[in-house]
Amino acid sequence: MNLDHVFVCGNPALDFAATLRARRSVRFEMFVSPDRLDAWYLESGVVDAVSPSQESDVEQAIAVREAVYALATDRRRGEPYDTEALAVLNDAARRPPATPQLTPAGRWTAATPEQALSTVARHAVELLSGPDVPLIKECGNPECTRIYIDRSRGMRRQWCGMESCGNKIKAAAYRARKRQAQPAETV
Repeated sequence: MNLDHVFVCGNPALDFAATLRARRSVRFEMFVSPDRLDAWYLESGVVDAVSPSQESDVEQAIAVREAVYALATDRRRGEPYDTEALAVLNDAARRPPATPQLTPAGRWTAATPEQALSTVARHAVELLSGPDVPLIKECGNPECTRIYIDRSRGMRRQWCGMESCGNKIKAAAYRARKRQAQPAETV
């Protein structure tokens, strides 16, 4: 399976929640090692440098990720927040975040894994308490469980991303229409 990180959700916290793919079917875990967690922090742009994560950092990140997913799902459905998920997220957000510094080359943010995770948790707090809440949707691909922010005109976006899901669904629908349109061959 593809271990490339994808950033299509419109918010780092939602992209973080999407690191467990296909939650309702094959469940593909992106954080299979401390290196993969560190790669996500760097590739997401949450930090520019992170000290090496340990297995315990991966376990904590997965707990926060699951809390973010649960809380975003609750908010999207208009349901009360899961209290355990709320406690996990708030505990992570309470910790010191990554602090950007100004250098001669520009902004630079170096962090520990705990600081990077706190920064992600704070993104979730801001999102789930802010003006983008009505824009939170889940991908229309039944195999995908990414939650994203729909900033499209008319809020008509159906998929987390065209490359990751939209093209697959559209191509499958096209093939199905073509099959139905073919006359039955006589033998």
